[in-house]
Amino acid sequence: MDNVKEFLQGLRLDGRTAALVTGAACGAGALLALVQKVHRHQAAKEKMQRARNRRADGLRRAEQAVRQYKKSHPGTDSALILAMSLSELTNSLQDGSLSPEDVFYSYMEKTLDVNKDLNCCTGILLESFDQLKTVASKKEGLLYGVPVSIKENFSYKNHDSSCGVLVHLEQPAEEDSVIVEVLKRQGAIPFVKTNLPQALLNYDCSNPIYGQTVNPHNLQKTPGGSSGGEGALVGGGGSVLGFGSDVGGSIRIPSSFCGICGLKPTGGRLSSRGIHPIYRGQKSVVSCPGPMARDVDSLALGMQALLCDHMFSLDPTVPPVPFNQQIYQSSKPLRIGYLENDGYIQPTPSMTRGVREVKALLEQAGHTLVPYSPLKINYAMYELIMKGILADGGASLIEKLEGNPLDPCLGPQVIPCYFPTWLKKTLSFLLKPLSPRGSAILNSICGVGSVQDLWKQHSAVEDYIHETISEWRRLNIDVLLCPMIGPAYNFYYCGKITTVLSNTMIYNLLNFPAGVVPVSTVTAKDEVELRHYEGNFNDYWDKLFKKAVAGGEGLPVAVQCVALPWQDELCLRFMKEVEQLVKQSRK
Repeated sequence: MDNVKEFLQGLRLDGRTAALVTGAACGAGALLALVQKVHRHQAAKEKMQRARNRRADGLRRAEQAVRQYKKSHPGTDSALILAMSLSELTNSLQDGSLSPEDVFYSYMEKTLDVNKDLNCCTGILLESFDQLKTVASKKEGLLYGVPVSIKENFSYKNHDSSCGVLVHLEQPAEEDSVIVEVLKRQGAIPFVKTNLPQALLNYDCSNPIYGQTVNPHNLQKTPGGSSGGEGALVGGGGSVLGFGSDVGGSIRIPSSFCGICGLKPTGGRLSSRGIHPIYRGQKSVVSCPGPMARDVDSLALGMQALLCDHMFSLDPTVPPVPFNQQIYQSSKPLRIGYLENDGYIQPTPSMTRGVREVKALLEQAGHTLVPYSPLKINYAMYELIMKGILADGGASLIEKLEGNPLDPCLGPQVIPCYFPTWLKKTLSFLLKPLSPRGSAILNSICGVGSVQDLWKQHSAVEDYIHETISEWRRLNIDVLLCPMIGPAYNFYYCGKITTVLSNTMIYNLLNFPAGVVPVSTVTAKDEVELRHYEGNFNDYWDKLFKKAVAGGEGLPVAVQCVALPWQDELCLRFMKEVEQLVKQSRK
């Protein structure tokens, strides 16, 4: 205002006139700012509506194509096709007893039905109808004729990878991601993109553009995230093989919540070119793509198909190491570390029971089980994981959210990032005697401070990885059995409870391959025991966790299987062992 007054006085207006004109100018400025804000809001709404319209149009056109195909092929046994495992499906496609067209239209129809209930799809890839014709004329590739689903942040030519934020809408990819290109080369048909949470860094599955995805086992529960659309679609039977990405549990959590298998490989084992994070440059906590499916053999076949010369040629940064079938098929006894409680988050009764039951089955099968505890878990969570992911204090995340309506699933998680650093530090200091974890979390999201501090943080991560590997060597363990977050949450809790992610994010920090296998369901007894749950700290977050998982009877329960870096085949072999032992015990 003073600048306006000086300018007007420079025009030789008297003080009173200048004051009147200044007031009018400031009023007009405020009105202009309001008009601009309303305009931006309206533009955002229109942009989101155009995205929804594109999705609706794709769904409508796919439905029409399915109807036409069914009318001209009334003998297609879709129920039989949908009941097949991936290995059964590929064998039938290869020997010609099934046609790619019958398989494709059966899964397209099922996906459209599942999406009506679960809201798991962000768009049908209509190009897949043309690709189907090409695939049908060539009998090539390990995944010949298999329809596959991909998470929305995977680049597919001429389609958005929005990550649930407006700035990435209407920015269609110029080419396919490496994984999509390799899948096509292997005869697979990517046919649908699936939903994710706003800005990816959340383990729910809702965004203002495409809405909330729900769980296939209970529509009042979340499917988890961030690969929640994949989890819901595969868990609901609409896809036989899907691909997600994982920076803190984003493949494993929806796999657990939706009762399917999922693998987070070693970071760098599969190409990440063309797979969009919400922001680039974060190196402390490794993100990577991976497969999701109904059984472990399907994950292994997905990995085998991708780990080929074509991927190594397209992305020379990926080590040219093909899938080791011998390790995956090995049956030698394993020395297995196990843990029930990492010391940071106490598992729910069903999580604990899952680990104990699997441990007993493994011991009966002749494997050796030894107790294991993660090193310095509080230090790892606050100083390495949280400070690593938000090394810039959340500035990059806030920038991506600018102009977006904030989704309810994300709000509680990101609002502290908007606080200035001095306020975060002050609140952290004041909270320390009242809420030690709250204080530590606020301090962590202040970021690292400087480039020098970032280098120190990266060095500390390297040290932690080597210390953990040394501990594995000391115990002489091959693999690790540990709890997996679950059961599926009630809505709007994921953004409030980042504390439970110690169970999953630790393996992104370490860059260890980790996979999830469903082993049980929540029992009435688990629900009764949950009433007495207090957690390791009996604080605000432990109480929220108890509320989040309440009412889970009948929902899937999973365990997590972990191996050392680059031992992805051994991790899968361990997962397969768990899967088979659980199946045998049920018989």
